[in-house]
Amino acid sequence: MFEVKLNEGLDSRPLSRVASGGELSRLMLALKVVLASHDVVPTLVFDEVDQGIGGEVGGRVGEALMDVSREGRQALVITHLPQIAVYADQHLVVAKGKKGGVATSDVAVADGEARVKEIARMLGDADMATARRHALELLKTASEKSASQSGTPSPPARAHPTR
Repeated sequence: MFEVKLNEGLDSRPLSRVASGGELSRLMLALKVVLASHDVVPTLVFDEVDQGIGGEVGGRVGEALMDVSREGRQALVITHLPQIAVYADQHLVVAKGKKGGVATSDVAVADGEARVKEIARMLGDADMATARRHALELLKTASEKSASQSGTPSPPARAHPTR
């Protein structure tokens, strides 16, 4: 049995009883960050890693996921948080639909302008100029952080905000 103390002032309790799916995912991320140099698992999947967090904490989780994906590892991350999504090397958008009365899921690669629009949508409005500028800034910041950690220059921004 693995016990954790999730909040200040609480006693340690069994992880399986007190942790939400998001907390389990973030705990797994923390363990993977610490053990990454000793682990040979090539693909890691994180679902709900963004549950119950936002803003600055989301950006730090995105950076940690980027670190875990270094050295030949692949991290598959399901997120609704743009601060995490901007750290992806490849951004996939999953959309639920309906064809012939049957529920479907479609997957599309979002890059260039489509990625800026998707990040802006995740921020609240794909067509709002403010959301687009914020999306571009988040993508630029993530690209610069990624480049500084990998030692390669960051690519220039590929899209310009509309006015």
